[in-house]
Amino acid sequence: MSQARTLSTWESLAELELIIEDYALEPHTASVSSNFERKTTVIRLRGGTLGGTGGEEGVGEDVTYDGVDHEILQAAGPQLPLAGRFTLASFCECLAELELFPEPPAREVSQRYRTWAYESAALDLALRQAQTSLHAALGREPQPVRYVVSLRLGEPPSLDPITRRLARYPSLRFKLDPTSSWSERLISELVATGVVDSVDFKSFYSGTVVDQPADPVLYRRVAEAFPQAWIEDPALTPETDAVLFAHRERFSWDAPIHSISDIQSLPYPPRMVNIKPSRLGGLRNLLDAYDYCEESAIGAYGGGQFELGCGRGQIQYLASLFHADAPNDVAPREFNLPDPPDGLPSSPLPPTPSATGFRWG
Repeated sequence: MSQARTLSTWESLAELELIIEDYALEPHTASVSSNFERKTTVIRLRGGTLGGTGGEEGVGEDVTYDGVDHEILQAAGPQLPLAGRFTLASFCECLAELELFPEPPAREVSQRYRTWAYESAALDLALRQAQTSLHAALGREPQPVRYVVSLRLGEPPSLDPITRRLARYPSLRFKLDPTSSWSERLISELVATGVVDSVDFKSFYSGTVVDQPADPVLYRRVAEAFPQAWIEDPALTPETDAVLFAHRERFSWDAPIHSISDIQSLPYPPRMVNIKPSRLGGLRNLLDAYDYCEESAIGAYGGGQFELGCGRGQIQYLASLFHADAPNDVAPREFNLPDPPDGLPSSPLPPTPSATGFRWG
């Protein structure tokens, strides 16, 4: 007798019922530590309970980076025809047929970010209408979440952003963005702190404030100085590939990862990938990628995108279920502020899922 096929993670959620009556857009704005004004939009899907009484609301956050795309969306208001009765799967199929941007976005990848906002809100609403939580629906137990603080060191670079945070939170660990302006002295000072878990060379960005071209000298200095750190998104030219040859086992990938096929097509088989839920775009893409990594013995950690609302808690929730003991770039969002306040929770974050829905804390 053949054994019954195990449901994929996506299949465990796909048939959740979902009733949407209307939705609202909630703007968020903050000045963050990378010296830019961050804008996001929280999507609030509203609908009755499956029993026909009361009302529920599901939330998701659009983390599109270009502020103008949020301004256009918020000025246009909630114009999409989302009302109706669905399964989670049929809602995602209907959403794929809609134009989510009133005007074409500044960046193509923003289509994925906005899709994630609506689909994560739909997941939250469907779970709340079913009176269950994400971890219960998946049969997974939330675990304490290890996190790192993602940080740039300014121009000219300085150890000050590190030392100021360590003065208040001495157990912090960091993910840093090395730049060609890092001196050997600064690197030595960073080594002495012993708090660097990963370095992000950001070689896949173009036309942004975080661009960092391939730099063999920087790559060699950093790779040798931090022999235990993960090396994220290096630019592999003949020169840099030679410099990093001995460090391939520490490569991790972030910006190129939008799908399973992107993981499969990496230049070297990865031991670790940074899975940003919004960059995968849709729930099915994300959950299938989690399954693929688990089946392929590929490690994963989560990545933040300066979420200002519910989105940060949702990626912390996902980290607690799929890769809790990893250098997750999902620190409490207050660490993105130029001067983080006192009283923030230390790593690992204790599990704080809501009793129903896709919410954390």
